[in-house]
Parts: sequence; C-alpha cells; structure tokens
Amino acid sequence: MRIAIGSDHAGIDLKHAVKEHLKARGMEAVDKGAHVRDSVDYPDYAHAVATAVTTGDVSLGIVICGSGNGVNITANKHAGVRSALAWNEEVAALARAHNNANVLALPARFITDQLALRIVDSFLDASFEGGRHARRVEKIEPEQAERN
Repeated sequence: MRIAIGSDHAGIDLKHAVKEHLKARGMEAVDKGAHVRDSVDYPDYAHAVATAVTTGDVSLGIVICGSGNGVNITANKHAGVRSALAWNEEVAALARAHNNANVLALPARFITDQLALRIVDSFLDASFEGGRHARRVEKIEPEQAERN
C-alpha cells in the first residue's frame, strides 16, 4: 500500500517517525514534504497529500501540523478527500469505519510519537463499514447532498 505523508515544520519529526513505522509495516511512504525545519506553510504539504489521494497515486494520506487543524481543513478542500483529525485510537478507527476517511490528520504538538503510531495503526487497520454510513458519506460532497 502506498501512503502519502506530509507535514509542516512542527510535524517534521513525527512525520519521520510515521514514515519509518509505515515501512516497518511493509507500506510505501510517499513523502510530500516538508524537508526542512524552517518555518513553512502547511497548506503546501496538505494540498500535495490530498492531490495524491484524489488522483489515485496513493491509497491513503497522512497530514501533520502542530494542531492538526490547518492540514485537516486544507485537505478537506479537495473533492473526494475525507480528512479526519484524530487525537486517539478510537477517533481514528471510527473515522475510517463510519466516515470512510482517506486522510488522517495528526496534531504533532498534542500527542506523543508512541500515541501517534497507535493512532496510525488504528486508522490503517479499520475499514469502512458501509451500510447506513454509506448514505451519509455520499451526502458529504455538496453535489451529492443537493441530489438527495
């Protein structure tokens, strides 16, 4: 499985830890930056990850910034992206199971690396339940909601 990952300067250390964790799980981590610890603009990297997801270049994405909010908001601007901000394992699993999330947003300044890796595992190990949740997920995109 190919997973795009991107972060701003606040998330760069966590990004590297997650990349190594993904590799240990036998997955390919496609690094979309940042590659420096200097202050950078988080939207640049969130857009790169979201684009990789929407084009099908990768199966899933992970975006990281200090609070997780900026990258989450940015990724969700892309049609077809369902990014979820997760700060614990249950939230991550529910995002996949109920919302069919395809991007995980992590708050680097508010979780430990160890917790982040457990959150990533919960996200990756969960799968969309479909059923009543499918109808709701279809309504997320504005053009779908207008038809319903």
